[in-house]
Amino acid sequence: MPLMDYVKVVPQYLLPKQLLSEAMHGFMHIQVGWIKNNTIKALGKIYKIDLNDAQEQNIENYPHFNAFFTRALKPESRPIHPGDSVWVSPVDGVISQSAPIKDNKLIQAKCHEYTTEALVGGDISYAKKFKDGDFAVIYLSPKDYHRIHMPLKAQLLSMTYVPGDLFAVNPATVNLVPGLFARNERLVLRFKSEQGHFCLVMVGAIFVGSMETVFQGKITPPYGATLQHWDYKDQNLNFEKGEEIGRFNMGSTVVLLTQQGQFPELGQQQTRFIKMGEAFCFPTPPNPENIEQDPINNDDEQAIGGL
Repeated sequence: MPLMDYVKVVPQYLLPKQLLSEAMHGFMHIQVGWIKNNTIKALGKIYKIDLNDAQEQNIENYPHFNAFFTRALKPESRPIHPGDSVWVSPVDGVISQSAPIKDNKLIQAKCHEYTTEALVGGDISYAKKFKDGDFAVIYLSPKDYHRIHMPLKAQLLSMTYVPGDLFAVNPATVNLVPGLFARNERLVLRFKSEQGHFCLVMVGAIFVGSMETVFQGKITPPYGATLQHWDYKDQNLNFEKGEEIGRFNMGSTVVLLTQQGQFPELGQQQTRFIKMGEAFCFPTPPNPENIEQDPINNDDEQAIGGL
């Protein structure tokens, strides 16, 4: 590994990451004009943030830096690829990993693996749904659009907040910190579509001052010490493909899990930048076994029992 990677990563073991992230969250909501505007200008220049796609291009009209960072885009700038069975990217970012799940193992980087049950917070019953399925990891850098959207039309079954660390999720940290995505704080969103079950995991990171969803509001901060579970199966929360479901502050990562035979092409993507709404590729027809094996009414009972 390059020496600079160790320089970037080793100090993270010593930093008070939650305290720094809480401070960042507070700073991102400062509404003093000259502080807010100069911060937007400076970080916009550092990260080369492109405002051409933004609905609001005048930085002075954003009440604080967080509003700028989670800015809405012009609808025409992120067209949603048509087709009920075509999966689209839920975010702007780089597909850093995309591969089949071998039994219950996901590849993080060379010499680093983690398990589906660890990723979803120890829920063994739920993790079994994705045995020999496929996964993709999409990394959002600070310059990227930071809202999360639906990759496919589906019903939200539940969400679990899994407490954890707040390591960075940049390539250097991914290469050096074992089990990073199953180690960091995260939100596990469980969905069921006409094709079967899929899981979208929002992974937190240092300086990601907040994670929030459109159906539950802000989840962090404060940073919890125990699992929290929300059951939505009786609320009939259905989302269309491309509909917004949440957002990050600063850069982070999304992990998408699909069942065996549901979307095998997901595990064959090359490392590349992808925009929200862009098609991953075209899936195989729905697998009836994925749809019928676990009725929606029983899903969250299994999830709660496995936590």
